[in-house]
Parts: sequence; structure tokens; C-alpha cells
Amino acid sequence: MGSVVLKTETNIYAWALMTNHAHILLKSGQPGLSAFMRKFLIGYSISYNRRHDRHGHLFQNRYKSIVCEEDACFLKLVSYIHLNPLWAGLVRSFEELEHYPWSGHAAVMGRKAYDWQDSDYVLGYFGKRVGSARTAYLECMQQEGKLSRQPELTGGGLIRSAGGWSEVLSMKRRGERQFSDDRILGSGDFAQEVIAEADASVREKVSLAKRRSEVIEMIERCCARHGVSRQSLESGCRRKEFSEIRKELAMMLVFETGLSYAETAPLLGVSASAVCQIIKTGTDSCRM
Repeated sequence: MGSVVLKTETNIYAWALMTNHAHILLKSGQPGLSAFMRKFLIGYSISYNRRHDRHGHLFQNRYKSIVCEEDACFLKLVSYIHLNPLWAGLVRSFEELEHYPWSGHAAVMGRKAYDWQDSDYVLGYFGKRVGSARTAYLECMQQEGKLSRQPELTGGGLIRSAGGWSEVLSMKRRGERQFSDDRILGSGDFAQEVIAEADASVREKVSLAKRRSEVIEMIERCCARHGVSRQSLESGCRRKEFSEIRKELAMMLVFETGLSYAETAPLLGVSASAVCQIIKTGTDSCRM
């Protein structure tokens, strides 16, 4: 994660590695979240498979991402993520959590040093002096730890966008309505703003027909590098070298250019279901 963070100018504020999942609070850099997660997860899968002499995909599902309103949710999310090892029983106390190596809490407390984790930004919420800021941060963690897991940070829809159960109940008593979306954590106004921006970006996307020349050029470069023709690829040739080319191109076309499986399939000479299978099982042969 640290290596990809530095390459993509991503800011990591909080993280926790659990037994079968992980939590990460980040602000994506110029390449965007999908580029960061693709490099991170594929790279980790390749590394893990080599280290443990295994093959195939490592993760069960696609990662889940939620857009968060910083002013309203930042400290709640930092504490929620860093408290997960304590709530899950991986550590038994705040003293153990402070030395737990698989969480960003140790870095914020000065026990670990990661040049890719922005602990200073987190401490900046608690004061200008590092010592007193760490004391205030720990007090905040201890206070949040008494509340146990909070449904507004794990649920969805109105609970997320309104900012918690208490606010939802208060709104109902007042007879108010709030715009909500289960992909967004923040106020109703923030949720509407994010959706509006997303809609605008969708309208600005160029159609497949206009992108076709760019996509074809990408495919031809790949084919030329492997010494085969694009026409042979599209015809469905089943020689071994074409299998490797399809794995490489499927990842590029789906994750980098945003094509659907159905749009990608005829370009590779296979079915949409075959593209889906390539994406699922091809991580071991992908190249960063």
C-alpha cells in the first residue's frame, strides 16, 4: 500500500488490517481511486500468491468505496477504523492497540513511522503541538471506544447521508426529509452535490464510438508487442499467446478505459462471460 500511495500521490489518514478485510480512509490523488485500488489490490495479490505458492484471485468481491464529507465525518471515521482491532478482540486494551502493527493508530501515536501515512494531518485536528495533540487524539479514541460499533458508519442510505441514527430520528420528529445515498457519508446537501458532480462527469464521457480509435490503438500496440495481429485476436484464435494477451488487455480495457464486459468481448474475440472470468482469475498473470 505504501509503495502505491507514493506513486499515485494518495493520502492515507487511517487504516486497519483485519483477519479477512481491511479499512482505509484516504483522499485519492490525480489518477483517481480506481487506479490506486487496482494497482494496490492486483499488486498485493501477485505478491501474496508468489509468497505462498498459490494461484488465482485472492479477494472475494470488489472493494466497497464510500464518499465522505470531511468536516462532518473525518474524526469519526479515523477513530472508527483505528478502533476496529480493539472491537474485534485482536488487541485487549488501548496499550496493546498502540503497539499493534497492522493499524495506523500506532503511527498517529508515534510508535511507528510510515512516510506514506499522513499522521500530521490527523493530529492537526487536535492542536499544533504534537504532544498535546496526541493526548487529545487518544482521549477522543477512548471516548469513541465506549460507544461500540456505530451503525451510521456501517449502514447505508439515509443513515449515512444524514449523519447518524440520532439525526435521522430528530428529522422524523421535525417532519423533515433529507436526500440520501448509500454510497455517501455526510449531509443531504453534500450527497446532492456529489451526485450532481457525478452526473456531470457521466455526461462528459465520450461515447464508445468516439473512443474507438484510442481503444484500437491500445490493442494494436499490445498485439505488436507480442508479435500478433489484431485481426487474429478478434477472430477468437485460441493459441496460448493469445490467452496471455487477452488477460492483459481485459484488465486495461475494463479498468483503464471503462469499457463494459460486453463492449470488451468482441475486441478480444471472446464472450462477455469469458471477459468476466478473465477479470476474476487473471490477477496472478497481471503486470503492474
